[in-house]
Amino acid sequence: MADDASSIDTINATAQGKLKSLIERIERLEEDKAAVANDLKEVYAEAKGEGFDVKIVRKVVRLRKQDTAKRQEEEALIDLYISAIGGL
Repeated sequence: MADDASSIDTINATAQGKLKSLIERIERLEEDKAAVANDLKEVYAEAKGEGFDVKIVRKVVRLRKQDTAKRQEEEALIDLYISAIGGL
């Protein structure tokens, strides 16, 4: 414990304030992240309630995030691999 106290003493007041500020910002962002995660969960539940396949909705969201060229390259590789093994 004495080592911890001496370590804290070596951090000047400015660094202590900055550290506290950073930690508080991280905590607020973690709270925001939890709130957004809950909101997403509710929207996916709403999609399911409307009869949509949530797994497919998630995939569509993921695909829309991708760069078009990257997505096309991935699709071409998938087609190539399926062809190489004789189809599905």
